[in-house]
Amino acid sequence: MASMAPRWLESYVYGAWTKGTGHGQPLLDAATGEPVALIDSKGLDFEEVLNYGRAVGGPKLRAMSFHERAGMLKALGLALMEKKEEFYAESLHTGATRADGWVDIEGGIGTMLTFASKGRRELPNARVLTDGDVELLSRDNSFSAQHIYTPLQGVAVHINAFNFPVWGMLEKISPTLLAGVPCIVKPASQTAYLTELMVKRIVETGILPEGALQLISGSVGELLDHVIGQDVVTFTGSASTGRKLKAHPAIITNSIRFTMEADSLNASILGPDAGPGTPEFDLFVKEVAREMTVKAGQKCTAIRRVIAPRDHVDALVEALGDRLGKTALGLPSDETTRMGPLASLGQREEVRERIRNLLSDAEIVAGDPDDVRVTSGDAGKGAFLNPVLLYADNPFGATKVHDVEAFGPVSTVLPYDDLDQAVELARLGKGSLVSSLFTDDPRVAEEVVIGMAPFHGRVLIGNRRSAKSSTGHGSPLAGLVHGGPGRAGGGEEMGGIRGMKHYMQRTAVQGTPRLLSAVTGRWIEGADTAEGEHPFRKSLADLKIGDQLVTAKRQVTKEDVEHFAHFTGDTFYAHMDEAAAKANPFFDDRVAHGYLIASFAAGLFVEPNPGPVLANYGVDHLRFLTPVYFGDTLQVRLTCKEINPRENADHGEVRWDCQVTNQKGEIAAQYDVLTMVAKEWPPRTH
Repeated sequence: MASMAPRWLESYVYGAWTKGTGHGQPLLDAATGEPVALIDSKGLDFEEVLNYGRAVGGPKLRAMSFHERAGMLKALGLALMEKKEEFYAESLHTGATRADGWVDIEGGIGTMLTFASKGRRELPNARVLTDGDVELLSRDNSFSAQHIYTPLQGVAVHINAFNFPVWGMLEKISPTLLAGVPCIVKPASQTAYLTELMVKRIVETGILPEGALQLISGSVGELLDHVIGQDVVTFTGSASTGRKLKAHPAIITNSIRFTMEADSLNASILGPDAGPGTPEFDLFVKEVAREMTVKAGQKCTAIRRVIAPRDHVDALVEALGDRLGKTALGLPSDETTRMGPLASLGQREEVRERIRNLLSDAEIVAGDPDDVRVTSGDAGKGAFLNPVLLYADNPFGATKVHDVEAFGPVSTVLPYDDLDQAVELARLGKGSLVSSLFTDDPRVAEEVVIGMAPFHGRVLIGNRRSAKSSTGHGSPLAGLVHGGPGRAGGGEEMGGIRGMKHYMQRTAVQGTPRLLSAVTGRWIEGADTAEGEHPFRKSLADLKIGDQLVTAKRQVTKEDVEHFAHFTGDTFYAHMDEAAAKANPFFDDRVAHGYLIASFAAGLFVEPNPGPVLANYGVDHLRFLTPVYFGDTLQVRLTCKEINPRENADHGEVRWDCQVTNQKGEIAAQYDVLTMVAKEWPPRTH
């Protein structure tokens, strides 16, 4: 059967799919060597691409709230998941097996859905994000400050690597779009056909505002010449290329935010307690082998250095050799294949050259990089390579193993004699994305993790108790930081809401509480208030920030305290024993329970009849500030602090500032009350 002609990849720029005007670079199937696509970006106006994102995409995204952007990501993620089989089919050309594709495709879409969920749960339904507490700058509370985050008004240029053409894009654009910043994606050419296919499907959904996402298929040309101070550039790839980009005159001159995720000689340490026969030893062998063979070792988080007690090295090498020797190497479409080819023949030759470099310090103990045996496919046409395990008996004298990364199914075993040596060997990687430790000994975990943490973005502890639930050494997660210091690039991606803030500006705003409250959409002490109808009788349609209730008063008696103590079982001595309470450095006499104060406060401010307040779902920042003694009188001031209507729901969250004072005006308790409130009351019947 004749093979299909390769398709031309297009760029999606200034609102249209655009084909390059050059001859096109052929992109080949990693397993068969057959042409898959042609790629070219000649003729694109890169300055206009940037301007289009800033002028068209930026304003539309910034006009949306965090919740609206989160809803947009959720809808997009669900739409892409419905088309996953199309992406899996295209992914086979990259050399990825079904399991490899799952990490890239469903892992990427899952990352987008996680950011959507975090945006709805952890962010306000607003366009401004407050950071930290209000800073009081005057004694009379007439002048305060609040740090806020607002979206940058440029674009984020994401330059991605070849190994994860889907996840690499989605893990970057998800926090960027959630922040309200448009994206320009430049995938690595070798696997850009999969990225282009996904962007086509994204555009077809119509979910993203126009200008929010653009794609450059091919070289970025002089794009970076035109970046400005409000733009962001991220890069994933080799450290040498990253350094060149980071040193670009426009990036330096305009102080462009630049995040790099580069080479990483990640290490995994076998604890001294985890010898042969222990669950940790078996888990370690399994994890190292998996990290060597998933995506054919083409993962920035893969284990490159295997650090083990010298006494266990022989058993470890034998166990790893046996496991790796059973790895079925072949066509990614073959269900019996356990490891597919590298991304290209050029990539295979580069890995072989790196192995030759490593041989100056180490010896091959398993696998032959030149004698390739496949169970399916043609070893001559595909970029196949056996898993290769090396051993360096003198790890502190072996400089290459701490400097040369073979970006494929290659790892080196390094022996250590004590924990200090194990930690030092991990540090010799000069900064890595991730390290792992397999142990069941708390002392080992404490010593090794604290020793390694400054040199790593993430540390995983593996043992028998987490074996079934652990996500593994090499899995970056949306809620965790992905990045690392030093050699690994010095940047951070994802990390939940932390990642979103990379695309926002933190600003300290100073002024009167009234005007600060207007800016942030959150009531602060000293801002305007309004009394009148009980605020619990108001739906979201009527409730306003600053609506306030000042309650009647209630005296606390000895009988109240003793009843509460016996009723709840909380007979702590400070409530029940006069002599013991007076001996306490914080009290002058017996005191009321803190939770009794909060309970009495609720009794004072709650409106008991059915109404728009549907539920109380907790309190935040509860503090008991002044002791309450028998005979003291309590009063509550309840103020509507923040309103967050839920998208696509008939209710929203309301945060109330609750201040409980005594008869002297001293604050006995301060906290936020959280309630669910109907958008309309009475509710409409459907």
